[in-house]
Amino acid sequence: REAPIPKMLAPCLLRRAILTVPLVFVLALLVTEPVRADQEAGTAIPAESRPCVDCHAFEFMQRALQDLKKTAYNLDTR
Repeated sequence: REAPIPKMLAPCLLRRAILTVPLVFVLALLVTEPVRADQEAGTAIPAESRPCVDCHAFEFMQRALQDLKKTAYNLDTR
């Protein structure tokens, strides 16, 4: 027959576990190195070769206008 756990020991172990888990989590966060923006996965495109935001918006609007023209043409031909 197993010996029963003393009444005072169970709360003590629970309290110790409650304090240990966050402590281990905080230590793990302190040990790990944060990911910086220059460590992103994939290939980095230099800023000089990337189109500006206005160029992206203009190209997007051109494609949207072409799609609208095609849709209007398809509706007219029906």
